[in-house]
Amino acid sequence: MEKIGFIGLGTMGKPMALNLLKAGYNLIVNDIHPSLLKEAIDAGAERAESAKEIAERADIIITMLPDSPDVEAVVFGINGLVEGIQKGSLFIDMSTIAPATSQKVFRAMQEKGVEALDAPVSGGEVGAQQASLSIMVGGSADAFKRALPIFQVVGKNIVHIGPEGAGQVTKACNQIVVGQTIQAVAEAMTFAKKSGVDVAKVRDALLGGFAQSRILDLHGNRILERNFEPGFRVELHRKDLNIALQTARELGLSLPVTAIVAENMNALIAMGYGQKDHSALALLSEKLADV
Repeated sequence: MEKIGFIGLGTMGKPMALNLLKAGYNLIVNDIHPSLLKEAIDAGAERAESAKEIAERADIIITMLPDSPDVEAVVFGINGLVEGIQKGSLFIDMSTIAPATSQKVFRAMQEKGVEALDAPVSGGEVGAQQASLSIMVGGSADAFKRALPIFQVVGKNIVHIGPEGAGQVTKACNQIVVGQTIQAVAEAMTFAKKSGVDVAKVRDALLGGFAQSRILDLHGNRILERNFEPGFRVELHRKDLNIALQTARELGLSLPVTAIVAENMNALIAMGYGQKDHSALALLSEKLADV
């Protein structure tokens, strides 16, 4: 069984690392916040002092980091992965970052004789804890085949989309659909509330028809219960939509509805709700409607 280096043990990374340990993998872990390492170390992981050390010691390196600059710092920075990566290793970035950054990292790894995959996930903290993540993968078929046993430990719906960057494009598509659907649910429920209709009964009726969706089910219930503790934070979803919008600009593509949802998330952050669940889009709709 190959030794795995895991960098980034935050909300998503920690449960994923713990699931790999439970499956019997040997893990070496690192995070810029050492306090996040304790649970994994207690479960049997070894600690590395730098990304370079992980690259020197591991056969497969996984990163799960907040954004493109974080990935670039771990890969290209002082004591970064490229300083210690071994020919024949496999690099898997499971962060949600810009497709262009994934392609840049892929090229750098290829120069070192290392295969690389971009494999962002969907499913949130609960999906990470329950090992039920959806994993969207870009890279070569051979690299995907090598990584598949690892993906099967942390996820359920695992799809090899295409070449490098394809996983990140797919994740951007996912975040566009999720963001717009939450916005639609928030507006519909605000419309019902402003009209003086029982919002819970409206949701029940919609769940039985063509408007039914997992987001109406789960996030609609969050809105009813006024439970806006994250799940998936507004500020992170706003970051993901900015990735989609930036990539769209590079492609000469207009995403007008995505831009509106991103602006609404900007407003939520300005209101102090950046740390809340993205279903808090309902709070903005309600404020604008004065309900």
